[in-house]
Amino acid sequence: MDDLVVIGAGPYGLSIGAHAAAAGLDVRVLGRPMASWRDHMPEGMFLKSEPWASNLSDPAGRHTLAAYCAGRGLAAEHGHPLPIGTYADYGLWFARHSGPEVEERTVTAVAPHGDGFRISTLEGAPLLARTVALAVGMLPFRHYPRALRPLPAELCSHSTGHRDLARFRGLDVTVIGGGQAAMETACLLAELGAEPRLVARAGRLNWNTPVKPLARGLLRTLRDPHSGLGTGWRNWAYAELPGAVRRLPAGRRELIAATALGPAGAWWLRERFEGRVPVLLGHRLHDAAAVGDRTRLALTSAAGDPVVLDTGHVIAATGFVPDLARLELLDQGLRGALRRTGRGGTPELSAGFESSCPGLFFAGLVTAPSFGPSMRFVHGAGFAAGRLVRGVRRRLAGRGAQPGTSGAGAAALAPEAGHPKSFMG
Repeated sequence: MDDLVVIGAGPYGLSIGAHAAAAGLDVRVLGRPMASWRDHMPEGMFLKSEPWASNLSDPAGRHTLAAYCAGRGLAAEHGHPLPIGTYADYGLWFARHSGPEVEERTVTAVAPHGDGFRISTLEGAPLLARTVALAVGMLPFRHYPRALRPLPAELCSHSTGHRDLARFRGLDVTVIGGGQAAMETACLLAELGAEPRLVARAGRLNWNTPVKPLARGLLRTLRDPHSGLGTGWRNWAYAELPGAVRRLPAGRRELIAATALGPAGAWWLRERFEGRVPVLLGHRLHDAAAVGDRTRLALTSAAGDPVVLDTGHVIAATGFVPDLARLELLDQGLRGALRRTGRGGTPELSAGFESSCPGLFFAGLVTAPSFGPSMRFVHGAGFAAGRLVRGVRRRLAGRGAQPGTSGAGAAALAPEAGHPKSFMG
């Protein structure tokens, strides 16, 4: 029986694996490494966060993005956006050098089993683990506006559903949303020869201001400090003090998670976007219907006037809504029994990221209503990985388990040699 099985191999899962291995735990990481970045972001996108705020986390702090880039003659500089492809390659390099080998297995179910958990996958026999960390990223929580949900996939997709946008060349595409994903997707479509338009509920688009130099005078630094989530004391607190955010009342935490660092475009995208992508602001979508091989959208303008759009394809760049109900791989009875935080659908967590089910831990987006907006960004991975692994060690000690020793239960479930591998869908 393994001490810990980490489900998910994005920045949080890989960071947890690195910290757990360094702590001497028998740990396995399941998933396709950096899948979101490799498979669900269009070519040509750039990393919005600053490179120094985008490191995956290992206890020694050696496997940084800067170290990866320096070894390959690449620049990872403040104020210079980094291609998504480079960042995905960094994550793969981190996975090879900082933790256990990632097993590309698709997890289908996690259920209680004795004093631990049984993890079923599409590939090979089930696994047994004393503790489990769910670091499944954002993809399970993709959000579609209600009006778009009945549309077939050939007429409507989520912004995370595309690696190559060239298929839309020559086609008019309506992008729904007002954040970075919407604006950058629309911009890439225009640059590839499509005819995009952007539809947003907001009355204006927000743009981040150009980044300020890292080296500034003491007074300016004190007035407006840098942090992994941007400048300013509030952002600094969210970035550096997630544990303090957790101590706030549940309602306050949920409000912060829902509203802090709201939708905005990166400063470096603005020149490429403005004047190139038509925008309908203050328009609300209330109906959509397939008409032959096209889609008819019924909107209401800010003035209350009806607007009808006929479009070749709709891309919903409408973000993510963390909710346990969407984690179908988690046993239904277990999922239903978990205590929620506040009035939302996310798990109530201890300071060590442990849920109300002993031994079941969470990381990433679903923990933002507990620890604040840093959990929506890679920057939060270091805090989460260190605290979560300490929580796992406390749980194992409480059960009298000796970390680093595997029991016979795993062998009984998986008698074949080695661990089967396959790509995670």
